[in-house]
Amino acid sequence: MTAGAIFAALAVTLGAFAAHGLAKMLPPEKIDVFQKGVTYQFYHSFALLIVGIAYSAYPFKSLENAMLMFILGILFFSGSLYLYPLLEAKNVAIPTIARLITPLGGLCYIAGWVMFLMGILKGK
Repeated sequence: MTAGAIFAALAVTLGAFAAHGLAKMLPPEKIDVFQKGVTYQFYHSFALLIVGIAYSAYPFKSLENAMLMFILGILFFSGSLYLYPLLEAKNVAIPTIARLITPLGGLCYIAGWVMFLMGILKGK
């Protein structure tokens, strides 16, 4: 639950930065990419809080793994959506291999939800 609270606070901060600081630096389509990262980070911050609550009642390994996958998803998926617009604004070329981080983060999100489902079903 601590990670969920930290990531939620960070999402608010990054969202404010996108709305106020980045508006002067990036075109709207790049800010939209950054904001997509904020949105997914918020969703999965709340997911971490929910899984943390479920884990306190049902301390299953699948719920631990769900939390880990959500954290990795935030770092890879949302993190890459923060980084790419900023790098592109500075005309820094992003290697093709680095662009695989975003879908890897998406897979982590999906895996987290599947593991959460497994934990819920195990707890019934």
